[in-house]
Amino acid sequence: MSFPKMVEARQVIDQPCLDDFVTEIRRQLNSKGLAKKVRKGQRIAITAGSRGIANIPEILRTVVEEVKAAGGEPFLIPAMGSHGGATPHGQVETLRSLGITEESVCAPIISSMEVDKIGEIGGTPVYVDRNAIRADGIIVVGRIKPHTDFKGEIESGLMKMMAIGLGKQKGAEMIHHNLYEGYHTLLPAAARLIMEKAPILMGLALLENARHETVKVVALEPNEFEAAELKLLKEAKGLLARLPFKELDVLVVEEIGKNISGVGMDTNVTGRFWMPGESDTDAAKIDKIVVLDLSEETHGNAIGIGLADLITRRVFDKIDYPSTYVNCLTQGTCATGKVPIWLPNDRDAIDTALRVIGPVDRSRVRMMVIKNTQELEHIWISESLAEVVKKDKKLAKRVELLGEPRDAQFDVLGTLIK
Repeated sequence: MSFPKMVEARQVIDQPCLDDFVTEIRRQLNSKGLAKKVRKGQRIAITAGSRGIANIPEILRTVVEEVKAAGGEPFLIPAMGSHGGATPHGQVETLRSLGITEESVCAPIISSMEVDKIGEIGGTPVYVDRNAIRADGIIVVGRIKPHTDFKGEIESGLMKMMAIGLGKQKGAEMIHHNLYEGYHTLLPAAARLIMEKAPILMGLALLENARHETVKVVALEPNEFEAAELKLLKEAKGLLARLPFKELDVLVVEEIGKNISGVGMDTNVTGRFWMPGESDTDAAKIDKIVVLDLSEETHGNAIGIGLADLITRRVFDKIDYPSTYVNCLTQGTCATGKVPIWLPNDRDAIDTALRVIGPVDRSRVRMMVIKNTQELEHIWISESLAEVVKKDKKLAKRVELLGEPRDAQFDVLGTLIK
């Protein structure tokens, strides 16, 4: 086997970061009069999603503390649609893998898949978590970011957290079943209906930079959600981490998982959108994608594996098929759950990718290795890409070469060594 020589590199990501996010959360909540909205003894539900949001245990704990200071009795609700295998225990375990426990947030977690129907939109039912809608108030906490399935004015954020997250498996299926219409029309309409029928007190919108750091927190009144998301989404798109190269022969992804992206690996990075008609012109064009592992936090949920071309036996052995299939079918597609060809180890999987890209000189292959689609600062690039960086002054400002080209290294079991 021959592999292109690889060079360690770093994307230069110079973006703002909110260091004291705890103080800013308190300031934001107080600016919206949280203390006046919560009366003594009221039960307040706080949403907790399944994504790997930066500082999320501390963020949720701060919201809990502010509700307690106002006299309320806060509790967390897993707001993640069908994730965690669509079971109460599975959703609690998903939160635990993110560091969200009753001990870390200082509040009980009430997990149930039971929902109440609150109305219909054109004959399509809208659901809300039963424990949430029966609380005295709900605080929606969520990150604003580009969605991995579709492009629109409203994508991932507080509106989605209500329509899909609080809707549990039934609510998620309602949106996903309608595909394009579900995302673009039903999702915002369902969120509006939930704000009308459910006791939504407030929202806390979170933004992150390309280094997966908290950059902004914004408290919002329910009537501000939609307009604010339009503006914050544009800001989030400007902060999104991207691959520094527009075209690659092979992308090696060390891990995928639900904690990283809704479809395991962010389609805004890979360009592998599964829904017809959806695309991102800023995403890279990649011939072959190799996935080496599943993240520990995904608990075997391998949704998005169908967007890869090759995987390792390690990935294959870790797949929890019921969890993966429930998520895929709730999403309304089979494509993201299809299992690609698997090879015994990293070396064989990467070698196979290099063989099936066509008659390309291996020494000139454009190959890149990333940890996952959320962490794109430290990367490995092939020698041919390093040469491009040296010749392109604009690209050289974005990519810093940290060493000289060296042979790809694998241990005795064929596992990639960086």
